[in-house]
Amino acid sequence: MKLQLKLEYAAFLLLGIYAFAQTEYSWWWFAGLFFAPDISMLGYTVNTKTGALLYNFFHHLGVAILVYLAGVYLSLPYLQMIGAILFSHSSFDRILGYGLKYPDSFQNTHLGKIGKNRE
Repeated sequence: MKLQLKLEYAAFLLLGIYAFAQTEYSWWWFAGLFFAPDISMLGYTVNTKTGALLYNFFHHLGVAILVYLAGVYLSLPYLQMIGAILFSHSSFDRILGYGLKYPDSFQNTHLGKIGKNRE
């Protein structure tokens, strides 16, 4: 992946960390829940279409932003926390090259192929 994209997602990760810092929650929550969105990969036990749908929902930057903004609008700090963690986790995944999934295969992402069998 191009360095420019990695730098952009690194900036997004820092923005997510900043957004979390604006909540009143302990950093233990951030550390403890940072990889929670990856639980959505359990959808792949059903089939690739369900897996991609669940994975993409919990790794979509727009969903993360909407959750955070809903928390701001409704004055619900836990929604702000969830949105910030979703945003940070998704940005971190993008730095590593894990993009949103296509329904045909976990390895086929919007950022290109991942894994050992990529071409």
